[in-house]
Amino acid sequence: MKVKAGPASLGQLFWAFNRLALQGFGGVLAVAQRELVERLGWLSREDFLDTFAIAQVLPGPNIVNISLMLGDRFFGTRGAFAALAGMLCFPSLIVISMAALYGEFANLPMVSNALRGMGAVSAGLIMATGLKLLPSLKMSPLGRPLALLLALLTIAAVVYLRLPLPYLLLSLGSVGMALAWRGLRRQETAGKP
Repeated sequence: MKVKAGPASLGQLFWAFNRLALQGFGGVLAVAQRELVERLGWLSREDFLDTFAIAQVLPGPNIVNISLMLGDRFFGTRGAFAALAGMLCFPSLIVISMAALYGEFANLPMVSNALRGMGAVSAGLIMATGLKLLPSLKMSPLGRPLALLLALLTIAAVVYLRLPLPYLLLSLGSVGMALAWRGLRRQETAGKP
């Protein structure tokens, strides 16, 4: 997939993240991958995966972290603020309105049951994004088998052991970084004459 140069202006960056945020009710990550990689072509799948990995370990919502990192990458601090404003401006107004409505109608069984159904949709969006990014693992310095093993161990640690994120990052995250570093060193020494 060919990567384009990036946004031409701060306005284009603002509106791209605004559009992304307004499409991503309950699953902005899936929309972000589609918008930034497939539609706009500002990132390759590998770049998106790397950016997401960094955003995942930083405090705050992943997609907000991604908007800040990409805004900064393309236009420095002004870009970071433009992307963040695009990400939060109109969605904040919608969320405040929806919270007010939910406060009024939360006791209705139809409302609570509808929200439970949306949970399944959100889980499906996250799984679909993971499957779309799976081909990027062949570019990983770990190699696909080791990367898949690490992914399965992470899923098991979250689902069965209910390992909190800080412990997960310290344990499996450290192992993943060490293995990636070793793989990169091997690639580097293999490439030397």
